[in-house]
Amino acid sequence: MISRFVNYPKKQSFFLFGARGTGKSSWVEAEFPQALFIDLLDSQNYQTLLASPNRLEALIPKAAPEWVVIDEIQKIPALLDEVHRLIEKRKQKFILTGSNARKLKKLGANLLAGRAIRLEMTPFHSLELKEKFDLKKALLCGLLPYAYLHDENSRYLKTYISTFLKEEIQQEGLVRNLGSFSRFLETASFSQGSQLNISKIGAESQIGRKAAEGYFQILEDFLIARRVPVFTKRAKRQMTAHPKFYFFDVGVFQALRPKGPLDSTEELGGITLDTLIYQELNGLKRVLDLDFNLSFWLPQRGKEVDFIIYGEHHFIAIEVKSSMRIRKEDFESLTEFHADYPQARRILLSGGDRNFHHEGIEVMTFEHFFSNMKAIFEPIQSKSS
Repeated sequence: MISRFVNYPKKQSFFLFGARGTGKSSWVEAEFPQALFIDLLDSQNYQTLLASPNRLEALIPKAAPEWVVIDEIQKIPALLDEVHRLIEKRKQKFILTGSNARKLKKLGANLLAGRAIRLEMTPFHSLELKEKFDLKKALLCGLLPYAYLHDENSRYLKTYISTFLKEEIQQEGLVRNLGSFSRFLETASFSQGSQLNISKIGAESQIGRKAAEGYFQILEDFLIARRVPVFTKRAKRQMTAHPKFYFFDVGVFQALRPKGPLDSTEELGGITLDTLIYQELNGLKRVLDLDFNLSFWLPQRGKEVDFIIYGEHHFIAIEVKSSMRIRKEDFESLTEFHADYPQARRILLSGGDRNFHHEGIEVMTFEHFFSNMKAIFEPIQSKSS
């Protein structure tokens, strides 16, 4: 069994959000085998508590275990008032899992006023997989636990998309036309790792800008996608205004992205590598319990640096190049960045077969980067420090 890394509070209730299939329930069951589980996907639990949330107390015996788990808490936001009351009255500790916080935010639900911290479960991380991490496999099928560990990953990923559409989007009544949302997902996949032009995506998917903005918000609320902002701290130049966009898992992106005869292997390979690096960097917050901001750098007149990691004690600029051969121009963006931010550590990831330094830039193979990720990033101050 692969151990998942979640630095949860031992003496305090917590939320554990994460996209469907990231392994929230499996981790909770393995980590808290003695806990009382209340699954809101169970129709009887759902109907009972939906009709009367105050029945929650009756479901928890007086000699209750240390932890009570409520799975899919977003199904009944009103339960949070009862959870809050039981934390105060009985000092009960809760684990509240969910695949999205949309309904909780929309209804202004009680988020327990600081009595429970929020954590996020991401797909597998290379540091969790250790020797089982395979770069080619990760690029092909992503790092959702079931997709990575089973042979029928292509079928699972296609089913993942249709299940998300039917059980999450359609059942929640979030869009009027499921076909238009499916079309939007395909169109959005062509913006993976690129600056986000919502008006263009709205026009190409025939839904308009306002609807496209609403659809992007749905993806973010369900933790299916995320916008990465431009790095503007102490900017010396005029920066671009648009964020970049990533689906949360390279396998889900691959399943969504239509492939045609005009798609080059090099182009798609570059996008999938960028996605995997984004996914791994985003997952570091959970796996190493780090506190940092993830962004990219792009002046209006200048070259882009793919990722900027900025923490209290660490500052790293990362450029990703999938080709085996490194050319002189491949260093230009990091050189430009250094002119504005000389204190930053600069890393160029390449598809080559050797590591070397070039004018202060560390050139690393992808294999070296994944094998040494903990040493590279651990100096960033952790959340608990």
